[in-house]
Amino acid sequence: MTRYSGFYDLPTAWSNIFWGILLGGIYGSMIYTEIIIPTIEFEATGGGEIANPINLILLCLIASIVAHFILRRKRVRSGSSQTTSGWALGLAIGGMFGMVVIYAVLRLSDFNTQLVITVALLSVLAPRCEAIISSYQGQMMLMGRKWGAILRATMWRCGFVVMFAYVLSAPIGWIFIIPVMLIANRASEDWIWNSVPKEGKKQLRKIWARQARERKMAKLSAEVGAKLKLNESE
Repeated sequence: MTRYSGFYDLPTAWSNIFWGILLGGIYGSMIYTEIIIPTIEFEATGGGEIANPINLILLCLIASIVAHFILRRKRVRSGSSQTTSGWALGLAIGGMFGMVVIYAVLRLSDFNTQLVITVALLSVLAPRCEAIISSYQGQMMLMGRKWGAILRATMWRCGFVVMFAYVLSAPIGWIFIIPVMLIANRASEDWIWNSVPKEGKKQLRKIWARQARERKMAKLSAEVGAKLKLNESE
């Protein structure tokens, strides 16, 4: 979103960061209690009760519904900023969710290289994955597909919660998370671009064209300077 700074409703995005912290704290705490801990205990002991899938679906559904109401506020709809506000909201939710999962890892694991890698990946991927989901939900809301937005966001949240819980004991799970995240991340660039107003798109194209010309001129100047110095030395 840094590329589009100044061309979307930044104050509204920041307000969604605040709401995301609140929602993410509650959501992450419930996921930790109902999903992560039972999953870790089940995989560690090979027995006991596995996490109830109904609890997983309900928690993700409630989170998606709350996100829906946050993104349908008047100040969000008036600027058609559901996509960018969704990205900001998701970053905060994912950040809080990532902190909860990292806490579980640090509390239940011994310090080793695998732990460091797991914590590093969680701190980077958890916020971004949730940002992509919330941005997608906002994009679908912008297209008028309200219930579709809630149901699809719920499905994706369920998938990522299960995978993030799984990788705590089986790092091979990252090979499923990372490719999906990279594919969705590329698509999210189109969602953000589509949310920029028409006049803003024209200005952005002009700015990017000017920046490209400036970089090209700077490169040519550097090459000419290098050749002159080479000639002088000879």
